[in-house]
Amino acid sequence: MALLDIRQRTGYLFVAVIIAHIILISAQVNTRRGVPMLEEVTFGVFAEVQRAAAAAIETAQQGWEGYFALQQVRHENERLRQEVGQLQVQLQEERALARQTRNLQELLDLRQRTTLSTTAATVIAGGASPDFRTITIDKGTGDGLRSDQAVISPGGVVGRIIMPTPRAAKVQLLIDRNAAAGALVERSRAQGVVQGTGDDRLRMEYVASTADVQVGDVVVTSGIDGIYPKGFVIGEIESIDRSGMFTAIVIRPAVDFSSIEDVLVILTPPAVAEPEAE
Repeated sequence: MALLDIRQRTGYLFVAVIIAHIILISAQVNTRRGVPMLEEVTFGVFAEVQRAAAAAIETAQQGWEGYFALQQVRHENERLRQEVGQLQVQLQEERALARQTRNLQELLDLRQRTTLSTTAATVIAGGASPDFRTITIDKGTGDGLRSDQAVISPGGVVGRIIMPTPRAAKVQLLIDRNAAAGALVERSRAQGVVQGTGDDRLRMEYVASTADVQVGDVVVTSGIDGIYPKGFVIGEIESIDRSGMFTAIVIRPAVDFSSIEDVLVILTPPAVAEPEAE
């Protein structure tokens, strides 16, 4: 073992001497450009080390700059999202205000067109039960409201007051299944009774099968019920069934009962109209 160890050490020493000898020769031998070969080799090695180090530093710097830029972009996007959200809220508020202004203007125009005494009211609640189609308005007996007063909107007939209190009143909508109104076809003057169905349509009953009625005809109040003044729009005929003794007529209401916001209550008791001869 000792002999083998001495041989290995001698081999290592021999290699070291050879390498040292080569280095000494390289330091003395010049290249064609007059630069010592050892210096050129050393420069080449260190140049590659510097190149690798510079590339690593540049990569790290670009990664940091990219991360920092990405964070800035995220913050900017968050700020822009917040601004867009605020602008959307403002736009909705402006649209709501414009819609309310338009509704009030239409209500004012209706009030100016009618010769009846009216008072404006705002809807503050809807009916809790689908079996009874009602709304609540913010005017009551303190404002001159009484039971069975007609309620209208710029679109047409809304319903009648059924439960007034000092500061509010419940209105039965015309589409309620227990609601009814005297009606006639505006074009032909054919008369009948409009009744609610509980959904978004009305039906016109007691119209003779020989009456002159057509799809698209406008139906208005006749005034014979003593609640609704004559001539206010109820809706438009949507379908007609003449299979029985009386004509079954379905009417599409002129009022969108799902979006009523402001109404007029007619304070003047209507004069009971006489039935028109057909």
